[in-house]
Amino acid sequence: MRFAMVGVLNTAFGYALFAALNLSGLPPQAALAIAFSGGVLWNFMTHARLVFDTRGFRRLPFYVLSYLVIYGLNAASLEGLLAIGLHPIMAQGIIVLPAAILAFIAISRVLTDRFPWEPEA
Repeated sequence: MRFAMVGVLNTAFGYALFAALNLSGLPPQAALAIAFSGGVLWNFMTHARLVFDTRGFRRLPFYVLSYLVIYGLNAASLEGLLAIGLHPIMAQGIIVLPAAILAFIAISRVLTDRFPWEPEA
């Protein structure tokens, strides 16, 4: 539940940043790159501390790597939806939920050494 609450906050921030950058004239892919880059450290701190009770920065490189994978999938999905004629704001809005689910799985693994469906050791 905490992941969902923090995730909603982080996702809203990232989506709002993407939308603001895009609406200010930045191309969709550039807006996405900046929004993802700006959110990684903030998201690490909120996820590690508020959700998974992880301290320190030892897991930050793996967290960044998982976000790069999520970013790559997001960017490819965005490009595909733009290619079929969707508006950038609508296209990214469609991608937000699947990207959040993937992020939950990846971040759980990175910050706890287990997938969310695995029991705690």
